[in-house]
Amino acid sequence: MSEANNEDVRVDIWLWRARFFKTRALATDYVSRKGIRITRHGQTRKSDKAGLRIGAGDVLTFYKAKAIETVEVLQVGERRGPAAEAQTLYRRIEAGA
Repeated sequence: MSEANNEDVRVDIWLWRARFFKTRALATDYVSRKGIRITRHGQTRKSDKAGLRIGAGDVLTFYKAKAIETVEVLQVGERRGPAAEAQTLYRRIEAGA
């Protein structure tokens, strides 16, 4: 099954590619159980659907490792690569920024 286009990707796949989770199954389970906040075009909503499509410019907020992570998606990526490659997929947003 190929992706609909290279401009968006499922949120669970992106979280796995960006190395926030070790496996895609863990990312899917996290989103389904805890949910994730997505800000797109200035509107924020919470979703517990792992199949939700995200793209560059979206801002994701979720709880990870006893801290709230807020990241801007810079690109969706093609694969789960090394850590250095994964870090090019997002930009961390500091609290209060």
